[in-house]
Amino acid sequence: MNKLIAALVAGLFATAAFAQASAPAAASAAPAAAASAPAKKEVKKHAKKHAKKAAKAEAASGASE
Repeated sequence: MNKLIAALVAGLFATAAFAQASAPAAASAAPAAAASAPAKKEVKKHAKKHAKKAAKAEAASGASE
C-alpha cells in the first residue's frame, strides 16, 4: 500500500512538472505556414478516404435490413 501511495505521489509531481514546462517557441511563422500546406492536403485525403468507407458501410447495413 505504501508503494502504491508513493507511486501516485511521484506521478502527481511528474505530471505537475510536465504541465509547467513551456513549449518550444517557433523559429518563424513563414516555415510553419509552408509546412502546413502538405499537412492540410493529407488531412483532406484522410477525411475523404474515411467518408468513402463510412458510406460503403452504411450502404451495406442498409441493404441488410
